[in-house]
Amino acid sequence: MFNLREQIQRFLHFNEFNKKLNSKTIKAYSIDLKQFIVFSGGVFEKNCIIEYIASLHQKYKPKTVKRKIACLKAFTGYLLFDEIITENPFVKIKTSFKEPLILPKTIPIEIIQKILSYAYNELKSLGLTAKYRRKEIIRDIAVLELLFATGARVSEICTLKSFNVDLKNHFIKIYGKGSRERIIQIENPDVLQAVSLYFDSFKNEIESSGFFFINRLHNQLSEQSVRFMINKYVKYIGYTEHITPHMFRHSFATFLLEEEVDIRYIQRLLGHSSITTTQIYTHVSSAKQKEILAMRHPRNKIRVNTG
Repeated sequence: MFNLREQIQRFLHFNEFNKKLNSKTIKAYSIDLKQFIVFSGGVFEKNCIIEYIASLHQKYKPKTVKRKIACLKAFTGYLLFDEIITENPFVKIKTSFKEPLILPKTIPIEIIQKILSYAYNELKSLGLTAKYRRKEIIRDIAVLELLFATGARVSEICTLKSFNVDLKNHFIKIYGKGSRERIIQIENPDVLQAVSLYFDSFKNEIESSGFFFINRLHNQLSEQSVRFMINKYVKYIGYTEHITPHMFRHSFATFLLEEEVDIRYIQRLLGHSSITTTQIYTHVSSAKQKEILAMRHPRNKIRVNTG
């Protein structure tokens, strides 16, 4: 007899131990599928799925609806592959819909400069006796520098292992969504110096923990701690707009695009599986496009007497 709750647990176990998906993805799958159980009462059939999708559209934003449908489809694929079900209930169910274009928010470059300058100045102002506060700021600077220098997700920064940071050869190895590996070079001397100073200051804690970024309890630095840290510096400089760690990633991509870096290279740096995801940044860099057309358009080379 088909037991929906039991099959969901097997699906989650398969994704965690066979597919090696990260804990955040497993948690999201678990929440979404438990929500479906509550709605369906344990029934897994076409009409129930249609009603569930309709209810999602009434409660959530398009992006969330898309994620929850994708989760249910992934579970269905698992059931079909293991021959637990023989017919795909999604056949002839319309699940595609147009999402409104939401442009990624970036941080003005001068604000990033102010945040970094404040942190560096605070470090300079501290005496050697303020040992704990000094180490805290050294870590803050390293995190801020890496967020902007690599475009990494905050989860990728916080789960960075010590053996994936190679300061000698100037790169970090990141495992992103779907455990996809990417290597990002770090060639800016200020960034390298900041990360090296952090490593020297926290070497014992790093070796003990295994994680590269450590909190005051010598455990892995949490994503929430990074958000709190960024909010703190934003408040210090008197900036009123809300800034998230992910906005450093958006800024990294947008500024590279404005410097005319090939979008496929940016795609690799960000770890996007599809170029379509990266192309959202082409909408953000309209100011740069305007400058290019104004200054470099071949029409500027044509001289015509219009008088």
